[in-house]
Amino acid sequence: MNDREISCNSGGQFMDRGRMNQNGVVQPLLTDLYQITMAYAYWKSGKTDDQAVFDLFFRNNPFHGEFTIFAGLEECLKFLDSFHYSQSDIEYLRQTLPEGIENEFFEYLGNLTAHDVTLYAIDEGTVAFPRVPIIKLEGPLIIVQLLETTLLTLVNYASLMATNAARYRMVAGKHVKLLEFGLRRAQGPDGGLSASKYSYTGGFDGTSNVLAGKLFNIPVKGTHAHAYITSFSSVGELKTRLLKHKQTGVMEDLLEHAIRHRQLLSHVLDVSTEESSEGELAAMVSYAIAFPDGFMALVDTYDVKSRETEQVTQVSYVQTDIKSRTSQPTNGIGNAPPTPPATPHAQNGQSNGHKINGQINEHHLNHLNGFSNKQLTEPTITETASATPTPTATATATTAEATATTTTTTTRTPTISTSSSNGAAYLPKYVEKSFRSGLFNFSAVALALNDLGYHALGIRIDSGDLAYLSCLAREAFEKVAEHFKVPWFNKLTIVASNDINEDTILSLNEQGHKIDCFGIGTHLVTCQRQPALGCVYKLVEINGQARIKLSQDVEKVTMPGNKNAYRLYSADGHALIDLLQKDSEMPPAVGQKVLCRHPFQESKRAYVIPSHVESLYKIYWKAGKICQLLPTLEQVREKVQISLKTLRNDHKRTLNPTPYKVAVSDNLYNFIHDLWLQNAPIGELS
Repeated sequence: MNDREISCNSGGQFMDRGRMNQNGVVQPLLTDLYQITMAYAYWKSGKTDDQAVFDLFFRNNPFHGEFTIFAGLEECLKFLDSFHYSQSDIEYLRQTLPEGIENEFFEYLGNLTAHDVTLYAIDEGTVAFPRVPIIKLEGPLIIVQLLETTLLTLVNYASLMATNAARYRMVAGKHVKLLEFGLRRAQGPDGGLSASKYSYTGGFDGTSNVLAGKLFNIPVKGTHAHAYITSFSSVGELKTRLLKHKQTGVMEDLLEHAIRHRQLLSHVLDVSTEESSEGELAAMVSYAIAFPDGFMALVDTYDVKSRETEQVTQVSYVQTDIKSRTSQPTNGIGNAPPTPPATPHAQNGQSNGHKINGQINEHHLNHLNGFSNKQLTEPTITETASATPTPTATATATTAEATATTTTTTTRTPTISTSSSNGAAYLPKYVEKSFRSGLFNFSAVALALNDLGYHALGIRIDSGDLAYLSCLAREAFEKVAEHFKVPWFNKLTIVASNDINEDTILSLNEQGHKIDCFGIGTHLVTCQRQPALGCVYKLVEINGQARIKLSQDVEKVTMPGNKNAYRLYSADGHALIDLLQKDSEMPPAVGQKVLCRHPFQESKRAYVIPSHVESLYKIYWKAGKICQLLPTLEQVREKVQISLKTLRNDHKRTLNPTPYKVAVSDNLYNFIHDLWLQNAPIGELS
């Protein structure tokens, strides 16, 4: 075995190569079979000395946007650095490839390295656009052909992931924290590690993935699961209740402090101790003792109903005989109140009339009470009811009417409570109960920690109406801060999770949420809106002769020849256009008029006078060595934000963004079309 195999087999997936951590899965055999069969055919045809140029680019921006973040370059360079077929690789290929392949070819493969390859690329973390090559490779035809699949797999997902993360960062704003929680939903272990790395590149602040934290030095964050809360059923299960005071060092009973604060909080938050779960309190006390300086609790585990909720489920139906509709009800409930106004938080991102992202909307509330939207929005509903009243109804009819054997036409009048006693006029108390227990117990434990010199961090909400519940939590924290004279309570962090996507955050922004941090998993790491970027790798020149791929689909026609790329800027510092030129052309100059043409539409052209010209390509690999000082992950992350700032806002907006222009020089335009005509077959009519 060679060093690569020993490191991979004994040390796991990632190997320490001294200079860089090398993913042991990324090796020459991580490729498509046809790359190796083509290599043999090239070798058989005597093309071992042919020199080729390949472009790696994409045709469309992802997620219906108008920019892409280039990522994965460092992994490509690691691959070139380690490119070598091991003895076991050669033995496997002998057994796998068709019979009759000469031994000399396998000897040729065994001696191949990337020493003679030159790689040009734009900086990792830079915004990129369709048709502009993000990587350009020059070198022996066989070796640069063998690199294709591996380079594509290293760039495609990395760039897609970084772009997705950058979009989340833009909609969340710079002051809200973003955490990647997607490992359990990612496409396998390597997909999970890549997602953690490139979400951080794109602008996320941390990950729950511990291995990614170790490998890439990404901040690791997390709270606890519902399982921890439900593992306790009473305070009697607490094995330890003592915690050392942070300043004095005296051991004190944290549970005792928490119970005392619960009594005081009951009045402040208008929550009785009967409404809260004792097991939840025990779990939070236990967790706070374990992490007194890092106490952050999940607060939506239990749906604990108060006595009031059990008696009146917030949608009380008054049954009256049709003959006595005008009489006053005997239970003190008047005529049906006006229908509560539709509040945006009930939609929480989307308005399809169903449960969205685990959050309760109006339809879901109605479903809980057994009635449709129509029944809640109309003041009265006349229907035929059986003589036996339903369990959910509050009957105001007489006993004789309720026990009659005939059917009577009745009126069911919904009465909806839309405000709590603390003034929150958003949803019925029924919805609050699952949240109030957790918020109540958390506040008690946080105040108990404060007695002992510690400050809690905050809460996580993993279900329900995130906009409304975050506002309710912030209001509660402000009340506690004022009543107990603990100003830091105002600054407690509110984390929200629960299948959040880009549209959810946009909707929450419109609703005025009070969320400080989003934990995002599935939609981020799987890139559900677009699961692949679609980078391609095309031959554009061989032995100094340009090559073009023609297609009836103009989008798939390649731009031939060895090219350079430039980004032209306006006086205000925004990028105006990306310009491709033949490598033999002089670069555009500042203050000089440049004719920029659409590569395939003759009438689309414009003069541009740039205030600044940026050459996009740098040589990153040549003569078997990395030629640039590679940036750290932090520096790439900063590069993403700096590069995005060079784009106008209309290019970055989520709805109908303005397309960014990519052009070719007049010289390259004419060259493309001349070569097109030379290679396009001439039809014949008969």
